[in-house]
Amino acid sequence: MRVFLTGATGFVGSHIIPELLGAGHQVLGMTRSDAGAETLAAAGVEPYRANLDDPDSLRAGAQSADAVIHCAADHDFANFMAMIEKEGRAVRALGEALSGSGKPFVVTSGSGFGSPGPGQMATEDVFDAANPNPRIISETASAKFLEHNVKVIIVRLPQVHDTRRQGLVSPLIEIARAQGRVAYLGDGANRWAAAPVKAVAQLYRLALEQGQAGERFNAVQEEGVAARDIAEALGAGLKLPVVSLTPDEVGAYFGPFAMFASLDMPASSAWTRQRLGWDPKGPGLIEDLRNMDYGAVAAH
Repeated sequence: MRVFLTGATGFVGSHIIPELLGAGHQVLGMTRSDAGAETLAAAGVEPYRANLDDPDSLRAGAQSADAVIHCAADHDFANFMAMIEKEGRAVRALGEALSGSGKPFVVTSGSGFGSPGPGQMATEDVFDAANPNPRIISETASAKFLEHNVKVIIVRLPQVHDTRRQGLVSPLIEIARAQGRVAYLGDGANRWAAAPVKAVAQLYRLALEQGQAGERFNAVQEEGVAARDIAEALGAGLKLPVVSLTPDEVGAYFGPFAMFASLDMPASSAWTRQRLGWDPKGPGLIEDLRNMDYGAVAAH
């Protein structure tokens, strides 16, 4: 297939590329810059200039492909609602371009949206429409195109990691540096599911090739890593003290990320593994945090 990949130069997208090319697919990779275009061309990808602020550019890219994998994301948490609105526009533009075609549209979401309630294990057969996280728009906006003969497939991400980046954990590193300490809320027992980025990239390919309309897949290797364990690994790597915060202290420490500090987000991928034959390999989140070059992260 000729696959239009948004976020092709990003953390997850750049790992999806070799998965797709290795399976014989062609990749039309979205980029916003000349440098990104050069990187994609060197990787054997056809560069395509577009961005999330230009829905027409997204439509044109999707219309020229046999399938779309949408993993581009704006991470401007300081302008959270503007970020959400942009994501909604992007999903709608891509869905409109594929309407009536029956083509695969693989959309990125979060593993937490499959939880039936706070702290309960997220599974693929559950969709919590009442979840207060506005990022749910990826699933709600794309689901509407199932009625318009688009093969919408959802890949739900946990904390995706290697020794350079780790989902929501990465911005916590900069917060810790600025605050001079690493913190967690209460007893730190709340959990975040996780998976190594190469295994996640493989799942995107399998979902594209084998997924059916309306199916959801959880890209989860570890069902739940405790916040305290994450904080202690960061403290050792950053050589900073690790402390527990009260609920009243969370806002001052975490800033825009305070909404995530208390989330308990375990998730299972048992059905995904059975359905697609996915067998995620690679290090766990804590192992990657222990093996990080924190000096290189600071330089980056």
